[in-house]
Amino acid sequence: VVNKEIVTGVKSYPSNVVALQETEIRAEVTGYITNIYVSDGVAVSKGQRLYEIDRTRYQAAVDQAKANLAIAKANLERVQKDLQRYQTLADQDAIAKQTLDYATTDVNNQRAQVQAAQAALTTAQTNLQRSLIVAPFSGIVGISQVRSGALVSAGSTLLNTISSTNPIAVEFQINERDITEFTKLQTNATGSEIYVSLPDGTRYTEAGRISTIDRAVDSQTGTLKVRASFANNANTLRAGMNTTLNVASTSTQEEVVIPYKAVFEQLGVFNVYTVSDSNTVVLKQVSLGHKIEDKVVITSGLEAGEKIVLDGAASLRPGT
Repeated sequence: VVNKEIVTGVKSYPSNVVALQETEIRAEVTGYITNIYVSDGVAVSKGQRLYEIDRTRYQAAVDQAKANLAIAKANLERVQKDLQRYQTLADQDAIAKQTLDYATTDVNNQRAQVQAAQAALTTAQTNLQRSLIVAPFSGIVGISQVRSGALVSAGSTLLNTISSTNPIAVEFQINERDITEFTKLQTNATGSEIYVSLPDGTRYTEAGRISTIDRAVDSQTGTLKVRASFANNANTLRAGMNTTLNVASTSTQEEVVIPYKAVFEQLGVFNVYTVSDSNTVVLKQVSLGHKIEDKVVITSGLEAGEKIVLDGAASLRPGT
């Protein structure tokens, strides 16, 4: 006889650990590595120095750009004074108008020269700043890909990788049928507990929470990516680790539960045989929910009080 009961079960999903922030650190200017300020695999804070690329020529470029800007400003000041003098003479009709036009053009040209010199100085200062590479955020650096004295090229040479560690995320795929359930989990609308099983089978001590649900379902697989976040003070969870994410929950109301051996599958559809009042079997299609040990929750297709066949279903036909 089919019964209803409060169900406590665990859903498990293959998952892997990912850093919430992770980025490759690459050289933005070309030159030789003159200093490495951190050891491999250590924790760093945002803005901390990591690498230094030979700054001599970039400092020289800044000094040259400053000098060029000073010259451009001095020339602008000179032609502005010339224009003022020519303007006074033009007011007295003492010079040709063409001379005043030339002086005005010289001032405009020199203003453009000042702007160009200022832009060159900004570029030189940016390159000088980029020769000192700092951590973009707090996290842990990996094993350095270069050593002191190595020649690095702008945009192509990988120096290291940095990733955040606390908090950290665990990503997994859910079936599109479970979207509503996980939306409730994200808003803490259920009393479910989320935890991770480590590769050695032990349970990670910190509980997690659903932080992100992807925007779209993969149309080919019918799955959706979900991310749970966990505190990771001891750095137990490391990016790339294969884990199992578990969702333990207790139903808020009684659900239909039957022994799993009563269910059989035909062409991707789950069925059970019920026994009618006339003692004949009737084939019924059912939808499965949580599987709890040797039992399974039936979300649709059966009602409490109905009789079902547990053994020998393979030898029966509807109406037997």
